[in-house]
Amino acid sequence: MVLFWHTENRDEKEPTAMTMLDETSPRTAVTHQLDTATTGAVWTPLDPQYRDELTGFNLSAVHAAAAVVVAADTADVAAAVRVAAEHGLRVAVSCTGHSAASTESDTVVVSTRLLDTLVIDPVARTATVGSGVRWQPVLDAAAPHGLAALAGSSTTVGVVGYTLGGGLSPVGRTFGYAADHVRSLTLVTGDGTVLNVSPTENAELFWAVRGGGAAFGIVTEIVIDLFPVATIVGGGLFFDAADAPSVLRAWRDWTATVPDNVSTSVAVLHLPPVPELPEPLRGRTVLHLRVAYVGDIETGLATVEPLRRLAVPILDSVGEIPFQALASIHMDPTNPMPGIDRGMTLEDLTDDALDLFLDVLDMPLAVAEIRLMGGALSRRPHHPNAVGIRSASFHVMAVGVLVPPIAEAVLPSIDRLLQQLSPWSRGTAYVNMGGSPTGAAADRVRAAWDENTYAALERIRVEVDPSNRFSAAARW
Repeated sequence: MVLFWHTENRDEKEPTAMTMLDETSPRTAVTHQLDTATTGAVWTPLDPQYRDELTGFNLSAVHAAAAVVVAADTADVAAAVRVAAEHGLRVAVSCTGHSAASTESDTVVVSTRLLDTLVIDPVARTATVGSGVRWQPVLDAAAPHGLAALAGSSTTVGVVGYTLGGGLSPVGRTFGYAADHVRSLTLVTGDGTVLNVSPTENAELFWAVRGGGAAFGIVTEIVIDLFPVATIVGGGLFFDAADAPSVLRAWRDWTATVPDNVSTSVAVLHLPPVPELPEPLRGRTVLHLRVAYVGDIETGLATVEPLRRLAVPILDSVGEIPFQALASIHMDPTNPMPGIDRGMTLEDLTDDALDLFLDVLDMPLAVAEIRLMGGALSRRPHHPNAVGIRSASFHVMAVGVLVPPIAEAVLPSIDRLLQQLSPWSRGTAYVNMGGSPTGAAADRVRAAWDENTYAALERIRVEVDPSNRFSAAARW
């Protein structure tokens, strides 16, 4: 089962929200040069494929571009960046389009969707992954070897973008962030130089790019660790909204008792009355309690059993699952939609904080989640990186869908929720959950790191991209 928030299907002939360039203009010197320099397709506003390449999962993003280059390999990416640099244009990267950040008409957008390398090394326990690959194919390829990868709650997200921002997995308390388990990567800088980046090559950049986001260049390939896990205890319990206050408090108390191999979150969901959902959930507001246990299956089932007794569940999907079914825990939506999410860390969850969180029961938000942090997420990896929220106890995130008639109320509701919970926060944020329809706001981006870390990241960014080539959509 997959949860989603309904939006009307758009007629393919209807115009999108994108800002389009003058579609009567001829192909420019830039696009002719891109045609010559790259082997992949090059699309301009004159081409019907232009719109399709710019439209991603998040329909709230407003996109324009001087040209879109569908890169066939790393050489194409480097060539596209060099041409953009020659003409004083900015560069943004596109893969799955989950980000809400937009691009502008002075930008060459490089699509990496054809960079689909996927090689599993069962002996070294690694996966070599191109930047066009999403998480589910990695999970499926690793599973026959009894191996697992640190995908997020949505396995339709791209591996590279998720990992560069940190990568918070449903099993994160057991293994840490995805960025903690990167062996090496290939990166194209702002002048088109191709770099190998690892603990022994460009080591300072290796520190920055793992958790520092996509500000430093375009990563075309990444080598990540895999873990010997075939099955876990995972799934969710859905409770009626009337039970939310008591279940939420009991869950908070339960989290204080669990070991590091338990990862868990709880979310208020406002679900639409659509037939694609199981009948008991249609049109309801529910509390969704999610759990993932890595280890002995019988011990895991016993560990989560008390949760079933908190109230009578509407639906119970908790059990032994193959690791490649990781997405079934959160059941994130897979349909494209115009969405916005924001979040922040919490140091504590008092009864007062929980009461304020439950105001979301009456807010026009699709999801409001509290996730337990700590465990391996709090520990620095063998090769330190720029992930900036190690000390948080919890993380709160809110998601809204920007559709009539609620669109104008979504952002104020998210801001209100986070403001209400701010007394329990140090103001820190997870950079992958700070989106905006117009790009990540500077204050939310800045909150992802302490002062010294942010200064180091900015110094390294200027060193590898002194011309500020990568657009705001590619940066923090």
